[in-house]
Amino acid sequence: MDLQFEPRLARHKDELEWLFMELYGDRAALNALEAEMADAFAARSAELKALDAAREADPHWYRRGTMQGMTMYTDLFAGDLKKLAKKLPYLQEQGVTYLHLMPLLKMPHPHNDGGYAVEDFDTVDPALGTNDDLAALTKQLRAAGISLCLDFVMNHTADTHPWALRARAGDPVYQNYYCCYPDREIPDQFERTMPQVFPNTAPGNFTWDDAMQRWVLTTFHPYQWDLNYRNPAVFTAMVKSMLHLANLGVEVLRIDAVPYIWKTLGTTCRNLPQVHTIVRMVRMILECVCPAVILKGEVVMAPRELAAYYGTPEKPECHMLYNVSVMVNLWAALAARDVRLLKAQLDQLNALPEHCWFVNYLRCHDDIGWGLDEDEERRLGIDPQRHKEYLYRFYDGEFPGSWARGALYNYDPATGDARSCGTTASLCGVEAALDQKDDAALDLAVRRVLLLHSAAAFCKGFLMLNSGDEIAQLNGWDYQNDPARADDSRNLHRTVFNWRKAAQRRRPGTLQNRIWQGLAELRALRADACFDPDAAVTTWGGDNDAVLALVRRGGGQSLVGLFNFSEQPQTVHLDSPALLGLGAAVTLAPYEAKIV
Repeated sequence: MDLQFEPRLARHKDELEWLFMELYGDRAALNALEAEMADAFAARSAELKALDAAREADPHWYRRGTMQGMTMYTDLFAGDLKKLAKKLPYLQEQGVTYLHLMPLLKMPHPHNDGGYAVEDFDTVDPALGTNDDLAALTKQLRAAGISLCLDFVMNHTADTHPWALRARAGDPVYQNYYCCYPDREIPDQFERTMPQVFPNTAPGNFTWDDAMQRWVLTTFHPYQWDLNYRNPAVFTAMVKSMLHLANLGVEVLRIDAVPYIWKTLGTTCRNLPQVHTIVRMVRMILECVCPAVILKGEVVMAPRELAAYYGTPEKPECHMLYNVSVMVNLWAALAARDVRLLKAQLDQLNALPEHCWFVNYLRCHDDIGWGLDEDEERRLGIDPQRHKEYLYRFYDGEFPGSWARGALYNYDPATGDARSCGTTASLCGVEAALDQKDDAALDLAVRRVLLLHSAAAFCKGFLMLNSGDEIAQLNGWDYQNDPARADDSRNLHRTVFNWRKAAQRRRPGTLQNRIWQGLAELRALRADACFDPDAAVTTWGGDNDAVLALVRRGGGQSLVGLFNFSEQPQTVHLDSPALLGLGAAVTLAPYEAKIV
């Protein structure tokens, strides 16, 4: 053990202990944490320790151009973990190297926020399998060159978690695992500065619990109790569960709702300095015990907040983050036929330090929240509120001339705010074109799908597909007929995978084949040296607001990506085209992605 664990711990010991004592001032709790770390390392298999050593020798393994991600629900894709293991050839056919399975730890049924209300952080939900099934799957994935990502819900537990049940029973030790108050004095003080996440469907940040006779902090839903990270026992217990998942073979931990985990009166309780202390400690703990495991942060915040979650090259935090802002701006550019906001957003993100890395995507399990840069909108002469209303009405198909089919999520008539739901294909017009039996419209819809994927794949980071997007899967409107699902419009795009349609992927000329082949061409493109881990990505100026120009440089080579976000042919005159090896003007077909 000493040959690996002790030297790693020695590298981090001073900083880890200093940060822990600064936050908690509890030497006994620190000793307990270090004992858990040593136990987890001792329990780690020889195969996983070999992976640790390989990853230490290749720290940029997750940044290679050949990385290809996919996210899915186990039950919707295959039924359970054993059945999913039998589907690995399908994933390998697409070159998948990174598989994110939506929450699969033990959860209450039916109300569990899509699995983000966790009842047991150490146990697979019986509906999906067992811990042995998970370990067997990760072993098969490793053999196939695929790293498994699982969500780790840091901010809260289900109110049916054993800790919550003990708190309800009156145990003060476990009441201190949460933020509980006997009256409204402290909760009312928090409410003055703490924004609400779901003001319509889950108003307020506190829930009264009759059994406990306490107000409990519930930032998200009433059945999700916020953990009290001021208690070192909470931090140590959560770290223990992370390491348990790592020892089952999980290679990427998506830390959910991480900006919310520290609460201080008089603040928004988001993005506080103590959050970064905790994430930094988690990073060091993983590097000591299981350095093959990396952190992906779910940070749905303004770009100015993102850099802090990476830490610094000397003291890193998350290895990568979701590229939420580019996802939103891609959809906004498509609806507006205007890339100016997208370009401005990319300029901000490309200016981040070199160690900042992104998971790029178009759709996931969640909605599209129209959190655009309002200052930049105003600078461009765009009214932020009218623009937001246009976008969500365009994508629910209500705006005149819209080709999209989707649904609103969390519409608030008082503020005029709403988010959007739907699959990539339906939001791009495939569903409407098929309904209307319009081949020309279908051709444009396919072009939109491939345009968005091409632009996302050209950005800094790697591309993650949402399961079903590779075969142009449509919205599942039948969710409205299921009482357990009807009140959450995100179920519109949480659909059972259509294996019958997937079988069409090899038939030339089919819708599924066109999308499948287009994505295969993107994967081939990303093998280029311009997608190496240290490649540079920049935007490029031009005179056409419908065309996005991106330049990649790596391995002494360069690639130019030109993306037409309009259904009309466009000609663009780029700044200093000779520097790019291009002529004075470039003409693009409708929704064309031209790589030169």
